[in-house]
Amino acid sequence: MDIIRREHELDRVRPFIGAPIVKVLTGIRRGGKSTLLRLLADELTAAGKQCLLLNFEEMALSPLLEAASLKAHLDERMSQRGDYCVLLDEVQEVAGWEKVVNSLLAEGRADLYITGSNSRLLSAELSTYIAGRYVEVEVRTLSWAEYLEFQTRLTGTAPDLASAFESYLVRGGFPVLNTVELTDEQARRAVSDIYASALIRDVLARKAIRQTDALEWVALFALDNVGRVFSANSIAKYFKSQRRRVDPDTVLAYLSALSAAFIVNKVPRFDLQGKQLLTVNEKYYAGDHGLVTALLGPSAGRTPGVLENIVWAELRRRGYQTYVGKLGEAEIDFVAEREGQRAYFQVTTTFLNNPDTLTREVTPLLSLKDAYPKYILSLEPLALPLDQGLIHQRIPDFLAGIQT
Repeated sequence: MDIIRREHELDRVRPFIGAPIVKVLTGIRRGGKSTLLRLLADELTAAGKQCLLLNFEEMALSPLLEAASLKAHLDERMSQRGDYCVLLDEVQEVAGWEKVVNSLLAEGRADLYITGSNSRLLSAELSTYIAGRYVEVEVRTLSWAEYLEFQTRLTGTAPDLASAFESYLVRGGFPVLNTVELTDEQARRAVSDIYASALIRDVLARKAIRQTDALEWVALFALDNVGRVFSANSIAKYFKSQRRRVDPDTVLAYLSALSAAFIVNKVPRFDLQGKQLLTVNEKYYAGDHGLVTALLGPSAGRTPGVLENIVWAELRRRGYQTYVGKLGEAEIDFVAEREGQRAYFQVTTTFLNNPDTLTREVTPLLSLKDAYPKYILSLEPLALPLDQGLIHQRIPDFLAGIQT
């Protein structure tokens, strides 16, 4: 299968091409960073640049996994005059890589691009050596629109939208799942393997965590509760009820490590009345929603949280900062802000035959007195008219950018 150009992701990097800063591509393992780097290398080469692309997960590059060796290799390759681009994939595998990047940046000899699967490792070391001289671009797994494009290319025909969305809801958007035809069981095993790799290589290996069982308990708890507010104390109390002992500070440390590896993502709450961020009882969403079903199995009870997860990821793709809105005792799933504008979103499965659900979703939105757009997103078969300026959209239509 030919590589599909993920133009949306490429467009996020293109404005920085040639700028004297390091372009840092981060994101969950197997989320598409390496492919994006290859596409960038092809694009730069076509523009007349001399590209040096190194993937440090390749066995052939094991002699270069130390700073001095890598720098000597690059110096030799750039011995002639020319317009060079250096692209270093999974750079955290190189001991002392940040010194190499800092040296190349100081010399001004190349346009620099690097990728890594652990945001804390990158941000901590980059901030030490090249503070203010890098830009980070998080590469996300496939959006709904990209999923349809991949499936069309894979099968040769446009998929049935309803069945495709059911599949996307369960399997998620890891690109590798959509380059070959897989059964549901094969897809589940592939996502489980990605999770295990991320846990071992991007969490355990980086943080020297000894309580591996406790780390996985915390990870599975977070994935089992996507879209639900919880705290470190509530997790610790839950584990205690299960005769497992993990203190709240350890829970916080593990959630932080899992977030750094993009396995989960923290979304803070925002008090809409007090107009301030809250520091407790956040929500967490999976780096890819396919992790939820792959690790915990299919469950109708988890579907609302998975739908929230998908909408949250789409809002982030569109450049929004997202918060969980607190309005007294009520909650608004997402307060989304971008370039001084704001929108509110409630996400649900269905409400047509359940007036209580509609009331629960509508009431917090109607209590807001500003003029920003207010959306209810659901799986109803049709977009329905709502009163008082509220906008209803079907979730697949919203994800596809279809206006109603």
